[in-house]
Amino acid sequence: MSADPLIIAGRHFESRLIVGTGKYKSVAETESAIDASGAQIVTVALRRVDRNDRSEGSLMALLSRKSWILLPNTAGCYTADEAVRTLRLARELGLGDMVKLEVIGDPKTLYPDNEQTLEAAKILVKEGFTVMPYCIDDPIVCRKLEDIGCAAVMPLAAPIGSGLGIRNPHNLSIILEHAKVPVLVDAGVGTASDAAIAMELGCHGVLMNTAIALARDPVLMAHAMREAVSAGRSAFLAGRMEKRRYANASSPTAGLIE
Repeated sequence: MSADPLIIAGRHFESRLIVGTGKYKSVAETESAIDASGAQIVTVALRRVDRNDRSEGSLMALLSRKSWILLPNTAGCYTADEAVRTLRLARELGLGDMVKLEVIGDPKTLYPDNEQTLEAAKILVKEGFTVMPYCIDDPIVCRKLEDIGCAAVMPLAAPIGSGLGIRNPHNLSIILEHAKVPVLVDAGVGTASDAAIAMELGCHGVLMNTAIALARDPVLMAHAMREAVSAGRSAFLAGRMEKRRYANASSPTAGLIE
């Protein structure tokens, strides 16, 4: 086990990269990319996959034979009631209690509905779920979700699937300053440098799907994201040098020949 694990609700994970299963060209490509990413946790949109299709070559057959930890999510839900019912079904199907809560408020931006997310989180936490909510990069909303009992908060970096990268590092820094649960960037990452920046800020992990699935070479991009998350985490732990306004010579001047 890694000496620097990601810890969510007492569970230890070696990888700080969480990946999705959508938008790939084939199930075979999905498998290769996720394997290359090194991710242990894989999120699945329950409303967008045929849960009953366990035939050879299906996504559910792949998920059944791999050792990935499944993170059911409520993508496509627009009310707290829809999200809660979806995750109750996931638990009945044996997909576990650790879930990603996502309640969308607008179909164009796919921004979360804060009010409905908070309402659903209260119910799910009370029912014993380990709740990881997708939310806006708002320190107040993140604090409220943590106070409810969510096991992590997952603020967006940019709109879902946009690939715009870290648009508001200031807000993420404030969230990190006050959070007592893991902060995982969810949505908006476009390339490896975005993932590295999130980790350098101190985020505990990154969740992504589109950035890998829609890359020209998804498997190679998955590998790049794996390395970026690792490098960003190492840089955060190492502590970057102080920024200076002017140059500062790398070599000392003491003892020079005159």
